[in-house]
Amino acid sequence: MNTHTKTIASPGASTGADVQDWRPEDERFWNTTGSKIAYRNLWISIPALLCGFAVWGMWGIITVQMLNLGFPFTQAELFTLTAIAGISGATMRIPASFLIRLAGGRNTIFLTTSMLLAPAIGTGIVLQHPEWPLWSFQLMALWSGVGGGNFASSMSNISTFFPKRLQGTALGLNAGLGNFGVTTMQIVIPVVMTLPLLGAFGGEPMTLVKDSGWLFGKIAAGTPTWVQNAGFAWVFSLVPLGALCWFGMSNLKTVSPNTGSPIVAFAKITYLYTLAFVPTVFMLWLYLPKPTGLGVLSMWVAIPLDIVMALAVMRLAAFGEMKEGVKKQFAIFSNKHTWSLTALYIVTFGSFIGFSMALPLAITVIFGFQHIPDAAGVMQHTLKNPNAPSALTYAWIGPFVGAAVRPIGGWISDKIGGSIVTQVITAVMAAAAVAVGYVMMQAYSSATPEQYFPMFLGLFMVLFFASGIGNGSTFRTIGVIFDRAQAGPVLGWTSAVAAYGAFIAPVLIGQYIKAGTPQLAFYGFAVFYALCLVLNWWFYLRKGAEIKNP
Repeated sequence: MNTHTKTIASPGASTGADVQDWRPEDERFWNTTGSKIAYRNLWISIPALLCGFAVWGMWGIITVQMLNLGFPFTQAELFTLTAIAGISGATMRIPASFLIRLAGGRNTIFLTTSMLLAPAIGTGIVLQHPEWPLWSFQLMALWSGVGGGNFASSMSNISTFFPKRLQGTALGLNAGLGNFGVTTMQIVIPVVMTLPLLGAFGGEPMTLVKDSGWLFGKIAAGTPTWVQNAGFAWVFSLVPLGALCWFGMSNLKTVSPNTGSPIVAFAKITYLYTLAFVPTVFMLWLYLPKPTGLGVLSMWVAIPLDIVMALAVMRLAAFGEMKEGVKKQFAIFSNKHTWSLTALYIVTFGSFIGFSMALPLAITVIFGFQHIPDAAGVMQHTLKNPNAPSALTYAWIGPFVGAAVRPIGGWISDKIGGSIVTQVITAVMAAAAVAVGYVMMQAYSSATPEQYFPMFLGLFMVLFFASGIGNGSTFRTIGVIFDRAQAGPVLGWTSAVAAYGAFIAPVLIGQYIKAGTPQLAFYGFAVFYALCLVLNWWFYLRKGAEIKNP
């Protein structure tokens, strides 16, 4: 039911599900009424976003365990599962960035959080059937992209609640603590797979054929494992969270005046999300190798095609008030700063989510095997390494570091300026990427790759730390450059494009590992970071810049 409450005489805001008057830049309004409503929505938004990231990113861990359980898929096929989840989540962010103004914050966050139940339960079902075809697992990976889309709507929503002076801190908290979903998932899933979590309702366990691991070390081959709990476990948090979103969050009517009834709002959300799946499925059919797809597109053609098709479908298929709302928000594309900040956000969030998706399987493939030349001098990568570190023991640390420092990045940027912070961290990331590439090259040509693992992990921590700080600085820059009407859609759009890092990183790292040159992927990342250093300086730091050090 759509609840309307009476307006308070002073300072003039309603406090129910629909807030009629909202003036966060008015200091008296903010201190007496606004801050309470804003922070209540923020504290509910964070765990909802956390679960979205967990469901979206879970295939990075699931694929490692599928390898350990002997599922009948190649390493390349397993990398496609993380890549499909990545590109689906990125594409879902395109419509998600427009949902708040079309359907309202409370309506959107409630429904998109509840939608996560479908891929969570579906994944638990397919994982009980290793004999099922690859496409059934790819379908669940595709569906989990709903969780990735939630970031754009969540950030767009929270940006409307806070005054500009608190944008960096508020958005940093929402994104940073929400990003703990990646870490939470990487810790929780290995734990719940060791337990009969749902008893007889949860299905039978499978037996590890290779050593696995969890937070406290290795799990030996031969151990019974309930891999299906990787999906089922999220039901326990998603159900109460859905209720919390519905009863605790608000629609700002100054931001979303024409949402209609909740049923109408839900229909808009479902319709736009469905539209986003259409170009994604079509693009993946063209991109993925046979027998799943045609394999006729390169990744660099597939991604722009997917973005263009998603935007075109939204623009052409929207109707009524929805069409006008989408049209107004497309105005962000005429602003050059939308494009410059999109590139800078790829540096930060694109790196964070891409490395989070790819790191577990990369650890397993590079350090889980001995790399020894055969009699002909050709390097072989199939002999199991008895001293291999477990990806499930260590992979969570990087995303934890990146998420933990995000609010710090926002806070520092509020104090000294977002673009200065972005410049420093981009330089750090360029240097660290070159170093990671070099260490990976050494490990992938060694019979004892584990000797390089401490350096490898430490350099990745530098990348995650810098990307987390940079996320906060980019948020702050967007909040300052754009007015309230456009800041939300720009946040959503930049996060959508940057989220393609979750597709690019697993594909590139997987391809170059297969080719025997994993270092080239990271050298390529370093070149991109260097180009963005120049871009950031040109637009925001050089003498005579149109917007100096926002």
